Amino acid sequence: MRKYPIVALIYDFDGTLSPGNMQEFGFIQAIGKKPQEFWQESDDIAAGQDASNILSYMKLMFDEARKAGIKLRRKDFKRFGASVELFDGVKEWFGLINAYGKQHGVRIEHYINSSGLAEMIEGTEIAHEFKRIFACSFIYNKDGEAEWPGVAVDYTAKTQFLFKINKGILSVRDNKKVNESQEEDIKRIPFPHMIYFGDGETDVPCMKIVKMFGGNSIGVYNPEIKKKVNVAKKLLRQKRVNFITPADYRKDSRTYQIVCTIIDKIKAEFELAKLAKGK
Repeated sequence: MRKYPIVALIYDFDGTLSPGNMQEFGFIQAIGKKPQEFWQESDDIAAGQDASNILSYMKLMFDEARKAGIKLRRKDFKRFGASVELFDGVKEWFGLINAYGKQHGVRIEHYINSSGLAEMIEGTEIAHEFKRIFACSFIYNKDGEAEWPGVAVDYTAKTQFLFKINKGILSVRDNKKVNESQEEDIKRIPFPHMIYFGDGETDVPCMKIVKMFGGNSIGVYNPEIKKKVNVAKKLLRQKRVNFITPADYRKDSRTYQIVCTIIDKIKAEFELAKLAKGK
């Protein structure tokens, strides 16, 4: 048994850490479109071809960038990512929670589990805070330019990453180790030690899995958008999440209070388990 528990905080990105879709902070403007126009075109592709919404938006990004003469290299995606806005307190959040965990004998790890673009998230000022960013990404040619989707993460694909975090697997490509049988007591991060943050319907499978296996799911919402508030209330009413909270990550926020209390509970249960084993 470990000497201390590892707690994984797993975040969706768009609408959870950021108030909008990441493509709306520079990229869509650079190709000469409005956000509503871009997303409608993406939806039309998906509907017309009965295709994945994720692959459709990735194709549209690729096609529109080429039309506009914009090269899509990793550094270009990161440049767009640098302008992505974040909710109040997000920049300081990781340091606060890491310090709280250390003070209480708990190791904290942060993960992204998103249908957005990994390359753009890597350009944000919080990218270094995450142990792993699980998200969509492109395949690049010999000139370093995007030429094909490499990873497409829809709402069901997100669930596989929970099991990879559970077993300590950081490779997106791996499909062998994640399916191997493993005793519960040797899994790196048990589900009861997971805290999942999401803002909407696409997070429901992950929220349900984490909650069902004893972890905690938190529905966050932008209090300025009534629709978002209603979605969060619906998630709570349907028992998809354990808690809902405004997307405010400052130290005096409800979010901080909830997470710190969950950490306290995990630590207490960890110590009780040690006592039960006579340690």
